[in-house]
Amino acid sequence: MFKLEEILRTNIKNAKPYSSARDEYKGKEGVFLDANENPFGSVSAQDYNRYPDPLQAKLKDKISPLKRVTPEQVFLGNGSDEPIDLLIRAVCTPGGKDAILITPPTYGMYEVSAGINDVRVVEVPLTVNYELDVAAMLPALTADVKIVFLCSPNNPTGNLLPEEQVLTILKQAKGLVVVDEAYIDFAPGNSMIKVLKEYPNLVVLQTFSKAWGLAALRLGMAFASEEIIGVLNKIKPPYNINAITQQLAYEAIGNILKKEQMVAGILMERLYLEEELVKLPCILKVFPSDANFLLVKTQDGPGMYAYLIGKKIITRDRSKVTLCDNSVRISVGTHEENEALIKALTAYK
Repeated sequence: MFKLEEILRTNIKNAKPYSSARDEYKGKEGVFLDANENPFGSVSAQDYNRYPDPLQAKLKDKISPLKRVTPEQVFLGNGSDEPIDLLIRAVCTPGGKDAILITPPTYGMYEVSAGINDVRVVEVPLTVNYELDVAAMLPALTADVKIVFLCSPNNPTGNLLPEEQVLTILKQAKGLVVVDEAYIDFAPGNSMIKVLKEYPNLVVLQTFSKAWGLAALRLGMAFASEEIIGVLNKIKPPYNINAITQQLAYEAIGNILKKEQMVAGILMERLYLEEELVKLPCILKVFPSDANFLLVKTQDGPGMYAYLIGKKIITRDRSKVTLCDNSVRISVGTHEENEALIKALTAYK
């Protein structure tokens, strides 16, 4: 039976969270003389002189029915990178004692955050088909592996990880299992949020950066048990989500139809790119994608990347990433942008 108390760092269990002025008084009306704010307003046309809600209650009330969770199961971070970092800090003792497990090729910030926090990284690469190597992962799930990070759909490969494989890891892991679903809106499968009640060690990450088109706002979401969310709230910076981000995200959720229309457009353009790229002699393989990008294997990844840079078409060379030799990651653009890419690659020798 998973118990969060058993994997939390001692200093985190004993830590007393910072109590901000807005934590102590949550009312909206009154004479506010508690937070050392400027009482005369702001130099901006808008009044930004007051600190934002530190727990983003209004926004969480809007998100929770959309994701079918309670507001207490929602954490909002400065991008998904903030909860990634906070989770490592919460349960992994630095100095080589504890570790996270990753499955390269995968999102690079898991390893970066572990390195910043002086936490070991255990790597179990994906199979050649970019699925979890469950047989190799199970013996690696030792007591010192406090977090397993699974990216699904995976970046940079684009594929949704098989649900039965994820569930196997969830059942066998002794620590947290973080399923990063930044690209889930483009995938045919359902979010793992649906099994949160069954697995107290599960954390699901999502974002407003991709399908919602709000990358500049830097707003990530984490969904987990109230107990895990409580720990994240305890150790996060007091006002980690600014008032403008909270307001714009709240308004965006009210326009979900536009978000769905954009997703449909991206999926249509992804199909167009797949069909056109496979016709080109410079492309050896277009990997199946459940995301808003395609990983393509080429005869010369660095060369094709450099050629496209010369045409002012910016892709990402993934050639140095595990299992991605001579591969380039191409984000799905507008139809005009995708046509420009195909035209450039048609002329590429």
